[in-house]
Amino acid sequence: MTTMPAFHGAHVDGSDEIRVGLIGCGGRGTGAARNVVDAAPGVRIVAMADAFKDRLDESRTILTSRLADKMAVTDDTCFVGLDAYKKLLETNVNYVILATPPSFRPGHIKAAVTAGKYIFAEKPVAVDGAGVRSCLESFDEINKKGLGLVTGTLYRHHTGYLESIKRVHEGAIGDVLTAYGWYNTTMLWRKDRQPEWTDLEYQMRNWLYYTWLSGDHLVEQAVHNLDALNWIMGANPVAAVSTGGRQTRTAPEWGHIYDHFAVDYEYPNGKHVQMFTRQQDGCEKKVANEVVGTKGRAFILPRFSITGAQPWTLEAPINDAYVVEHTDFITSIRAGKPLNELKQIAESSLVGILGREAAYTGKRLTWEEALATPSLFPEKLEWGPMPMPPVPMPGVTA
Repeated sequence: MTTMPAFHGAHVDGSDEIRVGLIGCGGRGTGAARNVVDAAPGVRIVAMADAFKDRLDESRTILTSRLADKMAVTDDTCFVGLDAYKKLLETNVNYVILATPPSFRPGHIKAAVTAGKYIFAEKPVAVDGAGVRSCLESFDEINKKGLGLVTGTLYRHHTGYLESIKRVHEGAIGDVLTAYGWYNTTMLWRKDRQPEWTDLEYQMRNWLYYTWLSGDHLVEQAVHNLDALNWIMGANPVAAVSTGGRQTRTAPEWGHIYDHFAVDYEYPNGKHVQMFTRQQDGCEKKVANEVVGTKGRAFILPRFSITGAQPWTLEAPINDAYVVEHTDFITSIRAGKPLNELKQIAESSLVGILGREAAYTGKRLTWEEALATPSLFPEKLEWGPMPMPPVPMPGVTA
């Protein structure tokens, strides 16, 4: 028999306590902890876990200084190490935030479901087909147990996206012909290697630049816009042809991922959708989606408008989706109807994996081939040597 979290079916007035455990204490995890406290009454942070003590200590100091009585973490509810998440899940937390590097997400989700916790999982939820398959199994288990999971694909809770895509689906631009996505931005942070770090520690502290940890930036960062494209099209792509490479991040300290991709996704009924990503300094930024229909166009982020037969411009204020995604989740839990977004973000993560693998190999790949890809996660994870894989070479990489 499944033991449900204490606030399952709680009162609508939000009087029941939500005890949050944070797994992954980097910048995004720390931010998510602040967001959940702002999202609803009756929320406290009660436990924290991270592979690295300095990251946990830094996050704990920040949260303690800013959250006042909402921060109830003690030394006994702080856990460090590769197995820290297991120890946290043994505590009385009933709502966990999963914000470690993405490759850990499938295993952490599975463990949290087994422990009977409600889950907020940062995006993406997998970096390979094996991880997606695991998440789809967890999706079913979440439904069976009456639990819930919301992910950090904040566009699903964003006023501009909700209003724009609602109108597209209602026919404001006619039949959808094609759509575009862009996540063209700058280079991100990197940490210099310290003498005491093993290969594994160095890679985990620079997780963005290793495919086994991040999935490459098409999966890790652009998943927001890939999820929006799937949402717009109302389907998963059937295949992809892709290109990409390294132009500016060519030195070994940038790992082995690409710094740009351009993907052509083929959706059902022969429709094609394009996605462009770039992490390069000195270039024009563009993070947006655009939809082309038979009677107009929808422009989604940074502005929200429709041109053509039914012109429209968003006039409502834009909400803080980082907070609202938690508000929506907590509201659903307290109403006894918890949201479960895992399937949609697992599929959106696979959209990124499909495009990445098509670029890495130089082949047209199908949805089924991407879903069948094996795990990139090491068979045995321990502090010590971990050689960096070579940069993927189209026409050479299998």
